[in-house]
Amino acid sequence: MILIGQYDSPFVRRVGIALTLYGLPFEHRPWSVFGDPEKIRPYNPLLRVPTLVLDGGEVLIESHSIIDHLDSLVPAERALFPRGEPARRQALKVAALATGAAEKAVSLFYELRLHREVSDVWVSRCGAQIAEALAVLEADRAGRAGDHWFGDRIGHADIAVATMLRFLAEAHPGLVPMAGFPALAAHAARLELLPAFQAIQQPFIPPA
Repeated sequence: MILIGQYDSPFVRRVGIALTLYGLPFEHRPWSVFGDPEKIRPYNPLLRVPTLVLDGGEVLIESHSIIDHLDSLVPAERALFPRGEPARRQALKVAALATGAAEKAVSLFYELRLHREVSDVWVSRCGAQIAEALAVLEADRAGRAGDHWFGDRIGHADIAVATMLRFLAEAHPGLVPMAGFPALAAHAARLELLPAFQAIQQPFIPPA
């Protein structure tokens, strides 16, 4: 398999970490949607990452659909999303809040960096949505014991939250003071020490 995209993207990084935790071999092509569009276009006309090229040549796009496929490649007991309910719904909700906050953080970065005239309304809205999502996640995580969100092992919800927080801190330093979210800060700090997180990372590189 070939994973396309840079690891400063929380979406690419969550896929790379999942592949690593699953022990699935893959080639990484750290192409940028801004710097390498001509390389990405043949695989994904939307020019978005992550893009995953399967061994047979089929192309998957969008991190959740990619992760859904990766989960199908491993036994049920190894899947990083629970298979049974209500745990699956609960984990999907946490991951959706995390990826939604990451999408808002990406949108906010583009608004501040790429637009000559910045919309104060849009900036305020994105910032509020990020903060509100973090507040919900903080309350949920603070109410759970253990190193992981669900059960005694890492899952996609854990990964989604940690990769989002890393991106938020690097793309928008100081936007959301993490002192107000101690459970999330501790959660991310623990995960960032894991070998898979150490292997699948890069500093944030703003688009030129």
